[in-house]
Amino acid sequence: MKQHDDAGTLSTPHGKRKRMREFPDPMVLIFLVLIVVYLLSFIVPAGEFARELVEGRNRVIPGSFEYIPDVALIHPFRLFVAIPEGMINAAQFLFIVFIAGGLFHVLKGTGALENAIGVAAYRMGAGRSVKSRNVILTAGTFIYGFFGMTVGSENNMALVPLGVLIASAIGCSRLVGVTMAVGGIGVGFALSPINPYTVGVAQSIGELPLFSGWELRTLMMLLCLSTLAAYICLRVVNLEFRDDQPAEMSRELKDYTLARNDLVVLGLFLTGLTVMLFGIFTRGWYIKEISGIFLLMAMLIGFASGLSPNRLVKQMMEGASSVTSSALIIGLAASIQVILKDARILDTIIHSLSQVAVDMPIAPAAVITSVIQGLINLFIPSGSAQALVTMPILIPLADLIGMSRQLMVSAFQVGDGLSNMFIPTAGSVLAMLALGRVSYAQWLPVILPVMLPLFGMCWIALVVAHYIGY
Repeated sequence: MKQHDDAGTLSTPHGKRKRMREFPDPMVLIFLVLIVVYLLSFIVPAGEFARELVEGRNRVIPGSFEYIPDVALIHPFRLFVAIPEGMINAAQFLFIVFIAGGLFHVLKGTGALENAIGVAAYRMGAGRSVKSRNVILTAGTFIYGFFGMTVGSENNMALVPLGVLIASAIGCSRLVGVTMAVGGIGVGFALSPINPYTVGVAQSIGELPLFSGWELRTLMMLLCLSTLAAYICLRVVNLEFRDDQPAEMSRELKDYTLARNDLVVLGLFLTGLTVMLFGIFTRGWYIKEISGIFLLMAMLIGFASGLSPNRLVKQMMEGASSVTSSALIIGLAASIQVILKDARILDTIIHSLSQVAVDMPIAPAAVITSVIQGLINLFIPSGSAQALVTMPILIPLADLIGMSRQLMVSAFQVGDGLSNMFIPTAGSVLAMLALGRVSYAQWLPVILPVMLPLFGMCWIALVVAHYIGY
């Protein structure tokens, strides 16, 4: 069993856990990025691309970039006003974190999820050997990757706390469960062969058949999920983790059973997820509708468990309060785009970066393009929005240098998708971390070491793809 010292540091009886390096508080990190962007507004000249409305979406017109003279400098006080304005702009992400936090606090209080996971883990042989533990972690990583590939990122937030419970059932820390869940969802979504938000939009702009070239993206996704699973099994399970609210199982696995009320609660939970997925795929539901489903699920589960209205509200508030700091980080990150918009320098940055690959050989240009997309993703964390802004520039660039449009789309997907795993402006990842109760400062030293091999494999795949005529 796991033990915790007075400071809340995760350790084992034999003291074999490796200590995690400490990072600055995420609020500090994001505020520093905000200051850097503010300072850039004094250095980078303002500029804009012309845009046209195509099928209800604003697309950049290639070759239309022009500098804008006489743009007013941003007053220093605007730096602080941008923070509450960013929180308003990111309100949908903040509220889904609050509501989902309340839902899972209610769900946790019923004990149904813990009982179900305890029964399942016992039947799978969890805790009997390192091999069984690794099998469960690997299977979990691929299952979360499948959900990320098919359902998306934000739509899987409800599944992150399940990863924490699974990790606890097999004797691992909260950090292991969050890495399995958020990492698996992130890789699956980033490299999905059928991602409508990135691949779909980019291929429509490049006039390519929808989801064509899926073989390369599937290969990259499977390789990266395998690498992530190995990384979790070999390294993350051995990291020390400071956890103020350890998600330990309350009893031995062999003692777990499923009562009738547990089955009712689980049935309501699964029904809610099914309705949510139906709405996403057939009705175009997004964050607001998902938040509404979470709220309805919390109410039905609470009443089915015999909670009074007052007790239900109290549990919802307790769950929401536990994720407040993480929700505010999402709003702070959104303030970066407020300053970029005021300074009107975003298009200038994109234009300058897009010129880097003009005179390069095709294979390294594909790699550099993915790096550039990762940098742009810091400022435009929405994949579809990034595709609408950058692909009208990059598709003509691909034609100009002799790169296939399919390869350019894949380079865009790699850079945009994988960088979401660690940039401080990726609202969906920050929201999932909030639900898993792992801070951004705790997340960075865990995820960054595996990012280089993930990027490296994808870059090699892009180079090979060019030479085989992809």
